[in-house]
Amino acid sequence: MADVKKIATRESYGNALAECGKDFPNLVVLDADLAGATKTGTFKKAFPDRFIDCGIAECNMTGIAAGLATCGKIPFISSFAMFAAGRNFEQVRNSIGYPRLNVKIGATHAGITVGEDGATHQCNEDVALMRTIPGMTVIVPSDDIEAKAAVRAALEMEGPVYLRFGRAAVPVINERDDYKFEIGKGVLLREGKDVTIIASGICVESALGAAEKLAADGIDAEVINIHTIKPLDEELVLASAKKTGKVVTVEEHSVIGGLGSAVCDVLAEKAPTKVCKIGVYDRFGESGPAAALVEKYGLDAQGVYAKTKEFLA
Repeated sequence: MADVKKIATRESYGNALAECGKDFPNLVVLDADLAGATKTGTFKKAFPDRFIDCGIAECNMTGIAAGLATCGKIPFISSFAMFAAGRNFEQVRNSIGYPRLNVKIGATHAGITVGEDGATHQCNEDVALMRTIPGMTVIVPSDDIEAKAAVRAALEMEGPVYLRFGRAAVPVINERDDYKFEIGKGVLLREGKDVTIIASGICVESALGAAEKLAADGIDAEVINIHTIKPLDEELVLASAKKTGKVVTVEEHSVIGGLGSAVCDVLAEKAPTKVCKIGVYDRFGESGPAAALVEKYGLDAQGVYAKTKEFLA
């Protein structure tokens, strides 16, 4: 079997910024002394005069970006998700969200796959936080191709955007001719009739793997990649839920306030459907190898398969 190509979406982020720098002369990148880890150093190397290292001062970095946006620049601010969304929440809300400034937030090292850095750095709450800010677009790409497309799409739209990237290398799953990225539009990856599995980020691969296992048991699962959590592709979610009658959501995030909650909000109002949310269940993460944590928290293909089987039973 040929080796599966793997790349961390934080790497994709850095590469995309460097590529887009040629097409967007107003693009400016700010980082909080983590350019090596967030991979914004790739942009710095290509465009040193358009890169600002703000030091370990995320809140100040956000204020600087807001000022740059009012002067016609398109600033990207970068740090770990725990700091970009967590420590930084008030500044993002008041300095970027409230005036609806054209600032993009590149948050890396999200979720439990931060691994050995442990609970203090494993941000499983960032999507919930960013979803609550009026006018904020929230994107969680699943692989290298989607991450690069998301960065460019964020630059092409007006308004604040939060993009969530991971530390660990993940398989490339969108390498096909018909792939198209569009903010607010999900991607139907597999058609089915018995259950809908809606996933985001690294869990899209797990959802596809679980669907294969379910097929061996005679269960036909539909798989949807929701890369844009806000605005959600309500049309696709509703159509699939009405077809299968049962929905499973999978995310590397708390089950409170993330993808699962966004899907449930829509279904409860417009098409009441039984839903099983798979994610991090009201607890902090822990230190350990990324792959081992994904397995322990039931976010791998086997875990999603087992929980879906239990749900259907």
